Amino acid sequence: MNREDDLLKRRLLDLANTAYMRGIAVYSDFLNLWELNIYHSAAEEFPPLRREAFGGYEYAERQMVAFLPDAFSFDGETAPAFPIRCLAIRPVNEKFSDALTHRDYLGALLNLGIDRCKLGDILAEPSCAYVMCQEKLCPFIARELSRVKHTTVTVEICSPGEISYVPRTETVSGTIPSVRLDAVIALAFGASRSKLAPLIEGGKVFVNGRLVTSNAYLLRDQDLVSVRGYGKFRFLEPEGQTRKGRYFTRLERFV
Repeated sequence: MNREDDLLKRRLLDLANTAYMRGIAVYSDFLNLWELNIYHSAAEEFPPLRREAFGGYEYAERQMVAFLPDAFSFDGETAPAFPIRCLAIRPVNEKFSDALTHRDYLGALLNLGIDRCKLGDILAEPSCAYVMCQEKLCPFIARELSRVKHTTVTVEICSPGEISYVPRTETVSGTIPSVRLDAVIALAFGASRSKLAPLIEGGKVFVNGRLVTSNAYLLRDQDLVSVRGYGKFRFLEPEGQTRKGRYFTRLERFV
């Protein structure tokens, strides 16, 4: 663990201790996959309280962590909501809009002086982008963001639950010798196990937000696998075996 990783771990422990000692709900900034792995690896060092991670929608990659004392429960009516709002960014005139990408929206937001850790996932659609954001920053962004690249835009603040975004996926199917991580990734991205194995050993593969560096790691139904530089997919339990013992497998790959 390098110095930055150690500082993040200490910061998360401080947040957890604050929640525990003061009996209040405390939330982190948005954490990326590597930072979420540091959070998971420190699980045994946190005080005894409830912890939840959420990024504003199902399968979010960047997520906040909530540290909750026993008085709080996400199952009760008094459950605290994550301080996450959604920014819907749309061209004023779609006809004359640039073909805007994730990078364009991120650049425009960072140019406002906003730290990346205050922003969650950016969901770029052909005619709109949804940006998960810390609630307190939303009015500033809605007021100040008027252009993305060369396109004049409007910004609407809404609840994450109000957006109609549904992740686009495609089904990938085939047979694999086992549910080992290297075999499943090879099926997901249409490459050989020998080519993709170094990605696992090189710390570029995360399963449910946790870093996995073993090629022999066995996946389970509904596991969410993210591979840096390639994308992510959801693993579905094999549907049976061939006569030669290979597994019939389906995956939902995000596109």
